[in-house]
Amino acid sequence: MRLLIFYVFLCCSTIFFAQTKNPISKLDSTLYYRSLSKKSSLSKEERLAHAIKSSNLAKRTKVDSTILSSNRNLSVLYYITRNFNLFKKINQDNLRLAVKLKDSSALVAANRNLGVYYDNNSQNDSAFYYYSKTLKLYDNLQQSLKKVEVLVNIADIQETEKDYFGSEETAVEAIKLLNTLPKDEIILDQLWILNNLIGIISFKLKKYDRSLEYHSNALEISNRMDDGYFNSLYSTNNQAYVYRLKGELDTSISLYQSVLDTKNLYEEDPLFYALILTNTTYAKSLKENRNIAEIEQSFQRAYKIGDSLKDPMTKLGATIDFSKFYIDIDEKEKALAYAKESYELAKETSSNDIVLESLLLLSKLKNGEAAKKYLNEHIKLSDSLLNVERDVRNKFARITLETDQLEAENERITLQKIWLSIVSIVLLLTLFLLYIIITQRAKNKELKFKQVQQEANEEIYNLMLSQQDKVDEARAGEKKRISEELHDGVLGRLFGTRLSLDSFNFNEGKEAVANRSKYINELKIIEEDIRKISHDLNTDFVSGSEFIDILSELIEKQTLAYQLKFDFKHTDDINWESVSNKTKINIYRIIQESLQNIYKHANADTVKISIRLKNDVICLIITDDGDGFDINRSKKGIGLKNISSRVDELLGTVDFDSEINKGTAIKINVPYSNN
Repeated sequence: MRLLIFYVFLCCSTIFFAQTKNPISKLDSTLYYRSLSKKSSLSKEERLAHAIKSSNLAKRTKVDSTILSSNRNLSVLYYITRNFNLFKKINQDNLRLAVKLKDSSALVAANRNLGVYYDNNSQNDSAFYYYSKTLKLYDNLQQSLKKVEVLVNIADIQETEKDYFGSEETAVEAIKLLNTLPKDEIILDQLWILNNLIGIISFKLKKYDRSLEYHSNALEISNRMDDGYFNSLYSTNNQAYVYRLKGELDTSISLYQSVLDTKNLYEEDPLFYALILTNTTYAKSLKENRNIAEIEQSFQRAYKIGDSLKDPMTKLGATIDFSKFYIDIDEKEKALAYAKESYELAKETSSNDIVLESLLLLSKLKNGEAAKKYLNEHIKLSDSLLNVERDVRNKFARITLETDQLEAENERITLQKIWLSIVSIVLLLTLFLLYIIITQRAKNKELKFKQVQQEANEEIYNLMLSQQDKVDEARAGEKKRISEELHDGVLGRLFGTRLSLDSFNFNEGKEAVANRSKYINELKIIEEDIRKISHDLNTDFVSGSEFIDILSELIEKQTLAYQLKFDFKHTDDINWESVSNKTKINIYRIIQESLQNIYKHANADTVKISIRLKNDVICLIITDDGDGFDINRSKKGIGLKNISSRVDELLGTVDFDSEINKGTAIKINVPYSNN
């Protein structure tokens, strides 16, 4: 029996190890062939064969991440070996796998590659769709340079489809991104492309000065590049073209000629040389003092270069300009021949703008029904192209919208699945918790009762602490208020009375006796005030118009004692009966303290006091013509601190304005409520 069990275990172990060994072997082989496919020493065909083996082995592992890695490598080699249909198919597969694995990097690569495929095949709507999706993914990955490359492709598609405003907007966005990056050769080349593109868009929109500005930017960028030789020639050619459109023929010819005179240009790029020769010749043909024989010879040479190189675009440029030149010199037969050739070449190369121009020339060169036929064809094609351009602009906007809607729908479906899972889990947890709650209800009730008791005890304790804090706060406030009352009220009046009595020490006679008696009575009043403070510190101060009388009496007595001239002004629009006693007491003490400070420190002759109402605010202003002080350097004494404290207590504002030898002004604003 033991032997049988051991035999069964041995068989199972053999099967298990056989099953685990095979995937590991396939994975190793996948990685091995993938590494071979990346060896630059091998030919493209050999590398492609190894990449295909790696992809096939990866599929046998049934591991999606391994399959995706091998397929991405194979995609690169399909592109290098120009197997574009297979390149498209494998990237479609990669896109599905990347979505399944939520691999952001693979999603970017697949969408970008599909955009490149459709872009190369002139399927601009599909290219725009995949580039737009790539752009959104780059926003998440924050890869600025890669994002710029996609923006450049999108801008180029928009310009090709004559969505000029959209193209310019995309190009400007790319330039802003590039300006945040360190300037190397790649960055400069992209900047040149974008500035050149905006320059081309601008002259197509007939914004010639703006076009020259961007072509000048492109030229300056090309001069900063290590390999910007041809870029500078292209920018100069574009500048010359814009100057020709503006009618500045001498500048245009000079720029064209500078490119044409470039050493070895014909040997290095004969097609570009033929283009420049055509452009230069046509610009010269527009001048009044033109050399017809020289112009004909130059046009023919440019035409022959295009013909010898079998380049229809070069021939097209020469034939259309040749035809316009012959119309200008009134050689209609030659003009007609070149216009017809231009028309055929434009249709062959799908150059719709040149087709329109050729049809217009033919309608002018023909008579009768033939001219009418060409003109009708021109109108029909022009209207068709306008509709196509309008549809393209709408299509790009629609593609962007549909892409956003599709992504939003995918997010909504994903969110729904997440919520469904969450709801299911919550429901199960709820049922489980409900069971626990029912079985533990008695214990929970007891625990809850204890908890409520504890919370009640804590609340009572916190309330006691809060009440104690309020008592302490009230006690401190009362001490402060008594201090202010004694300092600002009683001491101020005692000080004034003492000075007055001192002034009569050396006087004799009935008048002196009467004055002394008067101030002795004042001392009795002060005694009553002290008794009043000690018994009831918060009794009503004064009410009605009596408050102004009391202020007037205070000011008269204080200024007389301090030998000051005074000017007291007040308005009658303040209902002092509605003003709180607290406010009136503090205003009284502020004036009293201010007069005392003026006497002690200001050496003033005159004091002015005004009280008025403005926008429901009581405005109290006390000014003197004394010595003044430096507000920034001077430390506030207890008198100024008491004034500020009283104003703060009334929720008002105080402003001390003083200059040396120019006096002092105290401006106080206190809220007024006529209740």
